[in-house]
Amino acid sequence: MAVHDDCKLKFMELKTKRTHRFIVYKIEEKQKQVIVEKLGDPSQGYDDFTASLPADECRYAVYDFEYLTEGNVPKSRIFFIAWSPDTSRVRSKMIYASSKDRFKRELDGIQIELQATDPTEMGLDVFKSRAN
Repeated sequence: MAVHDDCKLKFMELKTKRTHRFIVYKIEEKQKQVIVEKLGDPSQGYDDFTASLPADECRYAVYDFEYLTEGNVPKSRIFFIAWSPDTSRVRSKMIYASSKDRFKRELDGIQIELQATDPTEMGLDVFKSRAN
């Protein structure tokens, strides 16, 4: 599976310049490559992010999660989410699962990985517990 240059470019912008809150990636089966499907503005939040994931199709996503530590110090963690809802096609799940590790290696700076088959597996509480 090829990775479009834009995928790495937008990830670097998120990581270094904080120009995006999240990025949703899609595998374009005909072209056999991963492309950027949606970019989230820095002003957008968690609800905008979850709303941008299709309910019955697989996606990869990167989310810049900002939080406060116990000492009220602002921090952020970059999450990689492998979104694979139970309702998506088996073929699609297999393609996403088999190319995930290779794609993730292309994105240098991922701190935490989540696998989610339904929204509860990537709730804000999950982000908070994994970030600390």
